Parts: sequence; structure tokens; C-alpha cells
Amino acid sequence: MAIKRPDVLAIRLLAKRFAACFGAWLVGISTLAFAEPQTIRARLLADIRSTDPGVNRDGITDAVVMHIVEGLVALKEDTTIAPMLAAGIDVSKDGKTYTFKLRRGITFHNGAPLTAKDVVWTFNRYLNPATKWRCLSEFDGRGLTKINSVAALDAHTVVMKLERAAPLVLAVLSRPDCGGSGIYHSSSLAADGSWKSPIGTGPYKLSEWRRGQYIDLVRFDQYVSRTEETSGFTGAKKAEVERIRFTVVPDSAAAKAAVIGGSLDLLPDINVGELEDLKADKNIVVNIMPTASISGILFQTNDPLLKDVRMRRAIAFAIDTTELVIGTTNDLGVPNNSAVPITSTYYGPVQKSGFKTNIAEARRLAKEAGYRGQVIRMLTNKRYGSMYDTAVITQGLAAYAGIKIELEVLDWATQLDRYSKGKYQMMAFSYSARLDPSLVFDMLAGSKKTHPQKVWDNDEVTALIAESMQETSVAKRQHIFDQLHKRMLEDVPMMVLWNSIQISAAKRKVVGYKNWSMEHARLWNVRLLP
Repeated sequence: MAIKRPDVLAIRLLAKRFAACFGAWLVGISTLAFAEPQTIRARLLADIRSTDPGVNRDGITDAVVMHIVEGLVALKEDTTIAPMLAAGIDVSKDGKTYTFKLRRGITFHNGAPLTAKDVVWTFNRYLNPATKWRCLSEFDGRGLTKINSVAALDAHTVVMKLERAAPLVLAVLSRPDCGGSGIYHSSSLAADGSWKSPIGTGPYKLSEWRRGQYIDLVRFDQYVSRTEETSGFTGAKKAEVERIRFTVVPDSAAAKAAVIGGSLDLLPDINVGELEDLKADKNIVVNIMPTASISGILFQTNDPLLKDVRMRRAIAFAIDTTELVIGTTNDLGVPNNSAVPITSTYYGPVQKSGFKTNIAEARRLAKEAGYRGQVIRMLTNKRYGSMYDTAVITQGLAAYAGIKIELEVLDWATQLDRYSKGKYQMMAFSYSARLDPSLVFDMLAGSKKTHPQKVWDNDEVTALIAESMQETSVAKRQHIFDQLHKRMLEDVPMMVLWNSIQISAAKRKVVGYKNWSMEHARLWNVRLLP
């Protein structure tokens, strides 16, 4: 019997429709119960690590937790600082005493009123080494300053005393990776003192966390908003919908299919590879903007081969930054070899200078450094497509200079652990946004003996960064940042390549969602059309 030739185009169309429907179904099985209009369904690239603010966290965790807790102060849209739970802040003339007046009528999610004692209790827990707060080192004397005491002057007044003045103290307290120094009720802990669940003051409260699947937040009906214009993590906030469901969808293609198919409403951060299909859908709005985070290549300067600055400079001369950024971001990213983000007011003419490709010089320096074709291992992962693409393109470009790089593809958790312990030769990596250049450089530089994750171990650099943190003159700070940029190009502890871009995609019925330079998704003041 004759076999009819299949219609190839029809099969391809059917397969594409099946993939979209199947991907949407995979996501939809965890969202069917909440398909009503008053639920925003947003994608998470991976599960959160914990609900304990600033503890066992990453950027994804921070974004969720910042809906639940609020600090005394918070970041504005332009990365300046403004009050949040504080009604007002007074700083002593010597800069060592901060007095916070609390807003009246604020309640926790359990109905208890916010008092100065709650603030004191929260900070005592943060400052206890057993808590393992991400930002403890900034406030225990090792970093920015030392908090000598936090005390309640009365029911609505908190006094914080510092060992030494630190103009950036409020900026650090507001950092998302510090959990925004969010204030939470003591009932957030179990009877044995272990962490249970965040009882905060934010516009949403935690309802359910089904690990590996989703996190549900529900509206806090007793929330008391500030009245100023909404800006960053502060200002007016309103829980416009009853529920937010953050659904864990690691696969980008499945996430794209889900938002096209309708089982997700919002993708806060998508890969450039999914962009064209999403832009082509008339029911989806795509937004693109640069952020203050930095992406690049790290060098382990304690490595027997890479400890020679000539070898690091050889690799830098072999890498065409523009070509790499175009290839990694589909020409959406802006090349930048400075740790100062292009969004910063301190990004000036000096910061625009960078590495120049020179293959002959790369070969010469590598030879002088004793390179004889040894394989250099570069870590990367596939969770973040930009990191993987960076590693692949770096490998190819370095080969033109005779430098052999092999990729070691790890899961993200393992790569992050290797980074934290300093166990690598090279890696493609990205740092979350910091609001001030001092904090960016401080994130990169320091003693590897006490902080193995630091990439730039240089005492003179550390002293310059400390000076920048104490200086208040804009002109003098600019001069310090100019010096640090030039030193970084000389020492090459890492190659900053570009400031990441954030691409979000949302159904047209999602109203009020905005990207911003700090990247974190903010779902207050966001509503759904019928």
C-alpha cells in the first residue's frame, strides 16, 4: 500500500502549538486554583532559598521577601535613600548617633503594633553572628562601621549608636541583599529560636511556600501606606490584587510558552533568546532597560598561573568586549569595563576607558608570564544564559591568542558555592546591583584570607574604598572612583564587561508593572484588567 507523504509544514505547526500548550500546561497545573482575575501569576527563574531576610539569600529570594518586610529606610528609584518605617531620621553632628522616629499606626501581619522594641529585637538578631546575616560584616567593625547599640528611647523612638561615623550607613541598611534590614515580629521565630516564617509589615504576607513549585503571597488588608509618590522600595504602596503567585519555572522556553498561553501573567526577567517571539505577540508588552548590576569574568589571583598580572592582562587583551557583549545580549547591552555602572552619576570620562583588543600583545604577555599552553578552567552555568554565553565566547576569543580555556558547566548552586570559597581559576559571573560605587568596589575588594569570595586583594585599594565611604564631597569621591577604575584596569582582578539588561514581558492586562535599575520585581501598585 502506498504511504502518503506527510505535510512537513503542518507537522511543524502542530508541534509548535503542542509545545506552547504543553509548556503552559506544565506551569498551569500549579496555578489552576488561582485563575481568578485577582491573582497575579509571576515567574521565578528558581526557587527562593529561604524567607529569612538577608539570610541564606540570593537576588530571587530578595525580590520576594521585599514584598513582605520593610526597613526603617529604603531605596528610591534613583537609588537615593528615603524613610520607610521611619517617620523621620536625625543624625548627630559627629555622625555616630542615628535617631529614628517610627511611623504611628503600623501593624505587623499578626495584628501586633510596630514599636521601638520590635526594631531593637530585630537588630539584635541581625547582629548575632549565629543568625548569619548577609550584612553583619558591615556593622560588626570589619566593614563600614560597628553598631555599638540599638535602643528604644520610647515606644516610637529608636537610637542607633555607631563606633565611627559612616555616611553610607543608611544606604547599606537599605540594600536588598541585606533584606532591606527589614523589621519583623518576634513570632517569626519558633519556640526553639529557629526561623519559622516572616511576620513583617509589608503590603503582602506569606501564605504558602511549596518548595520547588510556588510561593503564594496574600494581601495584608491592614497595611498602612506612605503617602509620598511611589519610588523604588518606598513611597506609596498598594496591594492591588488579592494574591501573588510566584511560580518556579527554570526553563525559559516553558516560561515563554506559559505567558503566551495565558497560565502566567508576568515574566520579570527573560533571556534575550526569547525576546523576538514575545515581542511578536500582540497580547504581550515587553520592556527593556539597563540595570546597575555588573557582568564579567573573574580571575582567581591566588592561582599559580593567574597570580601573574601579565597572564590576566593577556586574557584581557585577547577579549573583544564589544564583540562579546553583542554576542551575549543580541546587541542590547552596552559594553562597560568599569565597576561603576553606566546608570551611576559617577560614570564619567575616566570610566569610559577600558581594555583594547590586541592579540599580538596578548601572546607576548602570555609568553612572558610563562604560559605554555596550559588549560585554564572556566566555571559557568546554564541557569543564567548570559553567563554561559559569556564563557563560550570568551573561550573562542582567547583561542585566537593561543590561550586554551576549558569550560566546566555547573549547576548554579555549586558555582555560587565555589565562588564563595574562591575555588576556581576563572568564571563567568554577575553581581547584583549596588546603589553606590563605594559599595560596588567594596563587594569586589578585600582580603581573600578572611573573605575568600573577594576578587581584588590589594591593601591600597581597600584603603581607597574606605576613604570613599567616609567622604561626602562629590568631586573628591569622583577622584577616588577614577583612581580605582584605573587601578582595576592595571591589576585585572576581573573583567567587567557590561551592565546587565532587564527584559520583562507581561500580558497587556497587567497594569502598573515597571522595570528599574535594581532589577527586583515589585508587584505592589500592579493591577489586572478584567
